[in-house]
Amino acid sequence: MNKSNLDDYIRGWFVGGFKPTLFNTTDVEVAIQKFKKGDKEASHCHKIATEITVIISGKAMMNKIILEEGDILKIEPGEYTNFEALEDTVTAVVKLPGALNDKYLEVVEC
Repeated sequence: MNKSNLDDYIRGWFVGGFKPTLFNTTDVEVAIQKFKKGDKEASHCHKIATEITVIISGKAMMNKIILEEGDILKIEPGEYTNFEALEDTVTAVVKLPGALNDKYLEVVEC
């Protein structure tokens, strides 16, 4: 057995091919993330990985879609999404396969 705490990991990512990790694999990445109301993440996509986000508690918006407790959003490779916590929010996120350096910020032209 190996007991640890989410605070031991970077941004809640505890399974994947990065350090620190509880289980080192490139098959999948798993995180439990906590956001305060108003927290935002820039629009990005993954070219390789599919990302699945589950709202455990709270309310968030991704690509103008309001997500509440129990909602699940599956984002396919190449689809851009952003994130805004509309309330204090906890998410579970699964990326598969685990693909390091597979995050591409959306370039917005003025």
